[in-house]
Amino acid sequence: MKKLAAVLLMSLGAVLAGCSKEDSAATQAAATPAPQAAARIVIGLDDNFPPMGFRDEKNEIVGFDIDMAREAAKRLGAEVQFKPIDWSAKEAELSGKRVDALWNGLTITEERKQNIGFTAPYMENHQIIVVAANSGIKTKADLAGKVVGAQEGSSAVDAVKKDDAVFKGFKEFKTFGDNVAALMDLSAGRLNAVVVDEVVGRYLVSKKADQYAVLEENFGTEDYGVGVRKDDTELQAKLDKALSEMKQDGTAGQIAAKWFGKNIIK
Repeated sequence: MKKLAAVLLMSLGAVLAGCSKEDSAATQAAATPAPQAAARIVIGLDDNFPPMGFRDEKNEIVGFDIDMAREAAKRLGAEVQFKPIDWSAKEAELSGKRVDALWNGLTITEERKQNIGFTAPYMENHQIIVVAANSGIKTKADLAGKVVGAQEGSSAVDAVKKDDAVFKGFKEFKTFGDNVAALMDLSAGRLNAVVVDEVVGRYLVSKKADQYAVLEENFGTEDYGVGVRKDDTELQAKLDKALSEMKQDGTAGQIAAKWFGKNIIK
């Protein structure tokens, strides 16, 4: 009996010890949080908007805003995905949660603020007027009776229409899928002028400086910001912080110098 009791006690001890180890392991596992996947930010853009965002000869999306977004995402510890969208439907893409942010030379306007939450401005821009070098057009007044173009859904359209007196004097105002197509029509003589974001226009004009001229007058000054859903205040705050740090430590200025030859960060 004593031997049997001893065996039973030893067996019970082994079972309890085993349970203790399993309970300890389970408790430890519960106390250690499972590793979380890196956050991902999907950025909507027009991929034919050089130098802000466009495809290079390898068909890869590159540009000033691309470099800025990559750096900001890195500082947030997040992955970034660039998703080309129909820029004229950008607000629907954002509100429909198909993208998390709009980062592609997006102008901050009071109208857009109704549906989009913006970061603080990171760049100042003008709506310039590009004409053929030999056109003889020197001022906005000279656009009377002329055919003028701009990218559909761009702030250039809003800026032109805001100048009611000049706008009503156009023979025709045409919109295009992108600025490159508009400038092609200008080169072909189907347009007399193109209104375009300065950062984009000067980049494109520099490629064919002998063909184009930029007027001294423009259709106004504006600020660029990153757009997010109005209820996504967390992402907005994080992007604001990252952009502020990038300005302060000079990283944003270095990216600007790479694409524009100088620091044009606001």
